[in-house]
Amino acid sequence: MDDQIWMAERFEEHRPHLRGVAYRMLGSLSEADDAVQESWIRLSRTDTSDVANLGGWLTTVVARVCLDMLRSRRSRREDPLEAQAPDAPASPAGGADPEHEAVLADSVGLALLVVLENLAPAERLAFVLHDLFAVPFEEIAPIVGRSPEAARQLASRARRRVQGAGSSVDPDLTRQREVVDAFLAASRRGDFEALLAVLDPNVVLRSDPSMVPPGAPLETRGAPILARRAAMGGARGAQPALVNGAVGLVVAPRGRLMMVVRFTITDGKIVEMESIADPERLRELDLALLPA
Repeated sequence: MDDQIWMAERFEEHRPHLRGVAYRMLGSLSEADDAVQESWIRLSRTDTSDVANLGGWLTTVVARVCLDMLRSRRSRREDPLEAQAPDAPASPAGGADPEHEAVLADSVGLALLVVLENLAPAERLAFVLHDLFAVPFEEIAPIVGRSPEAARQLASRARRRVQGAGSSVDPDLTRQREVVDAFLAASRRGDFEALLAVLDPNVVLRSDPSMVPPGAPLETRGAPILARRAAMGGARGAQPALVNGAVGLVVAPRGRLMMVVRFTITDGKIVEMESIADPERLRELDLALLPA
C-alpha cells in the first residue's frame, strides 16, 4: 500500500504535463483524461525500478496511447476500464468540465487545435512532442516506428502545414487579415456601422445547406441584412485562420471544428462570404495558422 501511495504521488507530479501532451494530441479534454488514466494503469502494472526518468517514460506512454486513439477514433472502444485497475489520483480539474475545456482550448489556441486535426496521427505526434514539448527526435522515433530522421521529417511536414508554407511573404494576406479582423471585431461588439464599413453594399452570403431551414434561401444579399445578422451573432467561437491559402474564419467551440467561413475581398471590402459546415467539405479544406 505504501508503494502504491508513493507511486500515486509521483504520478500526480507529472499529471499536468501528461494532460497537456494528451490534450494537444487529441483536442478533447475527456479523451486526454482517458489517455492519462491509461498511462496510470500502465504505470501501476509495470516495474519501474530501473526507470531513471519517470517523466520521460510517462510522456512516451501517454504519447503511444494518444497515437493509438488517433488511429482508431472511428471505432473507438467505449468499454469501461477494467474493474481491477487501480484508481488514478483525482484530477484537480474535476474531470472533463466543458467550461474548463473551453478555457484550456483558448489557451492552447483554437486555430492550432483545428489545424492539428488535419494532420496524420504520426505527423501530429511528432509536431506536438518536438515543437510544443521539446522532446528529442531520438525519443519520438520509436513511438512512431520510424528513424530519428524520418521523425524529423514528419515534424517538418506538419510544421509546414500548420504554419502555411510560403504564406508569410504574401502582402495580400496582410490586407485580407485587416479586413477580416475588422469584421470579427465589429461582430463581437455588435457594431452595425463598423460592419457596414467592411461589407460591400452588394455582398452575398452563401450558406451551407445544413445551416438553413428546409426551403429557406441559401443566399443572402445586401450589406444591411448581413451586418444586422453579424451584429446579433457576435461571432462566438470564431477565430481567423488560413483557409485554402486565404484569410477566413474557423468556428470551433472547445477546439472542435464546426464551421469555416471563406471570404472574397476586393478593394478592402468583403464582397462574398461562404459558410461551410458539411463534414466532408470541411475535411477537404486546407487549414493553416496565420503568419504572425
